[in-house]
Amino acid sequence: MKKALLLFCCLLGGMVVQAQEPLIEPEEGRTLLERFTKGGKSITSSSMNLQFYTSAAANFVDGSLDEAAFKINGVRLELLGDFGKNFSYHFRQSFNKYSNPRSVDNLSSSVECASVGWKMNPRFALTVGKQAIQLGGYEYWVNSIRVREFSDFNNYIDCYQAGVNGCIILKPDQHLNVQVVNNAAGKGEEAFLYGTPEGVEKVKVPVLSTLNWDGYFFDRGLNLRYSVSWGELARKRDILYLTAGNVWEKGPIVAYVDLMYSREGIDTKGLVSELSATLPEGGVTAQHVQYFTTIVNFDYRIHKHWNVYAKGAYELGGVYKANGPYEEGLYRRTWNTQLCAEYFPMDNSELKIYLHLLYKKYGLTSRARALGADDSSSQRISLGLVYTIPVF
Repeated sequence: MKKALLLFCCLLGGMVVQAQEPLIEPEEGRTLLERFTKGGKSITSSSMNLQFYTSAAANFVDGSLDEAAFKINGVRLELLGDFGKNFSYHFRQSFNKYSNPRSVDNLSSSVECASVGWKMNPRFALTVGKQAIQLGGYEYWVNSIRVREFSDFNNYIDCYQAGVNGCIILKPDQHLNVQVVNNAAGKGEEAFLYGTPEGVEKVKVPVLSTLNWDGYFFDRGLNLRYSVSWGELARKRDILYLTAGNVWEKGPIVAYVDLMYSREGIDTKGLVSELSATLPEGGVTAQHVQYFTTIVNFDYRIHKHWNVYAKGAYELGGVYKANGPYEEGLYRRTWNTQLCAEYFPMDNSELKIYLHLLYKKYGLTSRARALGADDSSSQRISLGLVYTIPVF
């Protein structure tokens, strides 16, 4: 009987394996798209690059050495290109990010972009899949491998989400984007530093809607990128973003001023919430918080092989409505100052070696000190290498 049962299982397994036939048969010399469309469409353009960012850094806290170590700051693989006449694709994966299988997107958080674009007509284009939220600001929007140190505001945004974006092409150099994506902060307990506040109910449709205007002026030297975003974090707890990027990029100069504001029914960034870490009852997720950030940057390409820049950020965090242990008012001020020199050994900008200096000061108000938090400062000296390797 046991032998008969074993034979039956083997035959059934064979049938199952046989049933799992490939959707398309391998054909040498023909792309996947060409096989799907019976040779009717082909890849117009395709490229792959590997982005690599490493450094040796000495970190100091209040002037005393805390750690000196080599770091692999970023490794990312990117695929992008066009197929057919009006379609494009974009895929990018980071090998440094934590993978969360329970995310709203049903996709590892290490996958930053996985989208397909469709230019439906000369005035409208659609992007579907995982993509960046259409916030304003140069520091937020530029490829992150070009940023040595983010502002706190941008560093704590979960900026890649699944959804859809419609781009209305007003003019060749002016676009209006209407986007609806998942709101990762609406997924529940794990979205907030100390969990969802007591008595707050989970939202059933966690989405974030964004209206973005992107315009170029003065022969594309001036770029203005303004956005407003709104979504629900939980029932009767909303989030509002107002973000603006003002960029001058022409000749040897890249200069920008970013202004970013968020008003959050629950603290998604955790920067105010973390101030309560030493309370006897433990940390408490703050509600009704707001953050404002100003970022100023000036790059100057002094030679084809050399670039220098100075950058600063001033950030505020507070509570606009008292809740739990948090009184209404300002809690934290942060100053962030950076100086950097970059050397490009090759004639292009694919490889750079840099020396970066960072000074950051955390200034807390009496309200924050009442929670047990203290002022501090941090410094960092980094010598690093960034290489965008064009695979094909």
